[in-house]
Amino acid sequence: MKNSLLSAAAAAVLATAGLSAPALATGKMSCEAGPQSGWKTRADLEASLIKQGWTIKKSKVDGGCYEVYGTTPEGVRVEAYFHPVSLEKLLVSRRGEILFRKK
Repeated sequence: MKNSLLSAAAAAVLATAGLSAPALATGKMSCEAGPQSGWKTRADLEASLIKQGWTIKKSKVDGGCYEVYGTTPEGVRVEAYFHPVSLEKLLVSRRGEILFRKK
């Protein structure tokens, strides 16, 4: 009985810890970009991409990077990750296929 009580208490602690953990990124890309106060804005990134011929459907923060869903100038629908400080392109993929990855 004592073991089952301890197991139940441990399970409760783990469940509570899991609920309080921050949301995790998708795992495709992670950026160590420092505090958001030092980041360029998503609007800056979107404006730069539009000048290059991209069409932007959606952008958001994921894994400390900017994640963009859109269409490249070549007409390819992609998911792309950019560093939020430099706006450097880090990863571009299409339906699970990696089209570009910064080395």
